[in-house]
Amino acid sequence: GIVVSNGMNPRYGKIDPYWMAASSIEEAVRNNVAVGGRRIALLDNFVWGSPEKPDRLGGLVRAARGCYDAAKALGTPFISGKDSLYNESPLGPVTPTLLITALGIIPDVRDAISLDLKAPGDPIYIVGATANELGGSEYLRLKGFVGGSVPRTDFPHSKAAFNCITNAIDSHCIRACHDISQGGLAVTAAEMAFTGGHGAEIDLSKVPVMDIGRDDHVLFSETNGRFILEVDEARLEDFRGIMAGVTCAEIGQVTDDSVLKIRGINRDVIVETEVRDLELSWKGGFR
Repeated sequence: GIVVSNGMNPRYGKIDPYWMAASSIEEAVRNNVAVGGRRIALLDNFVWGSPEKPDRLGGLVRAARGCYDAAKALGTPFISGKDSLYNESPLGPVTPTLLITALGIIPDVRDAISLDLKAPGDPIYIVGATANELGGSEYLRLKGFVGGSVPRTDFPHSKAAFNCITNAIDSHCIRACHDISQGGLAVTAAEMAFTGGHGAEIDLSKVPVMDIGRDDHVLFSETNGRFILEVDEARLEDFRGIMAGVTCAEIGQVTDDSVLKIRGINRDVIVETEVRDLELSWKGGFR
């Protein structure tokens, strides 16, 4: 079968177009890997202002360099794309935007991994360390800020994590997998819970972090290269062996109720919400 996925982070481009491009590529590939994709190729779609103006052209060059570096580092060639330039009005240019589409192959569609939690008692793992990278995040947008600490892709980690995830999927260790992107760990956990109809308990004190001491930063950082996994409890030892070469930690478990409970860094309960309420809130933007 064919796996199609996307990555797009235009708010990152307000801080640095290079890391916007790199993050968009890494996210598109990460989405693909999460369901079982491999042998991935890329397409780009640029929407930009006038390249005849120095600041627009400078940002475009930075984004193109980010595309080159990320594609080379991850081994994911560009096979096509489309550019739309001169998107300006008397009010100014459009927000520089890059949409990356990733096209991968899955050997057997019956083995595709979905994001919904499936079995109470299964452990929940996070892959990748969380950094203080909230620049351009959904969290800061809701607070009325852009920020400055845009996510900076760690290409060697991401590539190693992708290989390990693929091996764990092929070894039937993973029941559910979801990449952490817009909204951070909190939104990812909520989506996995309400799509599966199961609850979950998450402990932020067990999340691998870099220079973070606040619960909200752990919850909503958008650091690249991270996944949340539900691991088949019966295959736990095999899973640990496969993931030994990357940052990976058990942070909770699937529960047989319908509540998402999150404990903070100090182990106090900071979130305790019915998954149905989370689903209604998530869908609220479409009303």
